[in-house]
Amino acid sequence: MPFEFPMKRPTWPVKVPAPLPVRSTGVEYNTSWSRSPIARKLRSAFIDTLLRPGMYAIAKPVVRGGSELELVEPPVIFVANHSSHLDTPLILSILSGKFGDKTAVAAAADYFFDRTWKAHLFSLTLGAIPVERKRPDRTSAKLAISLIEDGWNLVIFPEGGRSPDGWLQEIRGGAAYIAQHTKRPIIPIHISGTYQILSKGHSKISPNSTKVTFGHPIMHSDDKDVHQVNNDIYQSLARLADESATDWWDATKRSARGESPSLSGPDSAAWLRAWKLPNSKPRR
Repeated sequence: MPFEFPMKRPTWPVKVPAPLPVRSTGVEYNTSWSRSPIARKLRSAFIDTLLRPGMYAIAKPVVRGGSELELVEPPVIFVANHSSHLDTPLILSILSGKFGDKTAVAAAADYFFDRTWKAHLFSLTLGAIPVERKRPDRTSAKLAISLIEDGWNLVIFPEGGRSPDGWLQEIRGGAAYIAQHTKRPIIPIHISGTYQILSKGHSKISPNSTKVTFGHPIMHSDDKDVHQVNNDIYQSLARLADESATDWWDATKRSARGESPSLSGPDSAAWLRAWKLPNSKPRR
């Protein structure tokens, strides 16, 4: 019909194969803009003025082992247990100095990047990058490795998602794989208390005290494969969890004897697992 173009969008010829649409969300979302100088300044201002005061009011964190960060130079890979959406802002509110300015967070592409507005929001405020958690994905791994090689620190939750009951889930190999390829140290972090503030499946925030414990750096070794590095991560988190529940000396002795309490919890009913969770009172 006359006068349709350019007043209307042209139609694609029926006999010509149309190209596939370019995805702008999920693992294909381009986060490079969020690491520009302007975006970094905006993120720092957000963390300093809103995020940090809010987290200290809600979570009241007690930080242990922060001196461990003085033993290494960035970039590093922070690996932490994950039981709440508050884990990421809590870590970012604690990190500062040489680690606070250039730290990205590996976030689930299917959750935080499934909508354009969410991708924009979390990329800007948290420095999040999309990671495919349901299956191995080269795009996610290449992005994480390139960021570390460019001097960025990376926060990874190796469980691949929040724990449904506060106990540690199976550790996946993503963090170990990235560490082996970049030859950068892993800094284990154990977080306790956030599950009681905002657990999976709940929307109400219940302020509670938390403990964030940094462990000794796990240095790169050519003699270890991904499975062995994963075991080192688990053992470090187990010792930190024990230290958080007791004290440094006793936890260190138990770790040396290979007697650190299990992070997976008792093999029993859900209500008993909830009551056995260290440093906590289960939510009703």
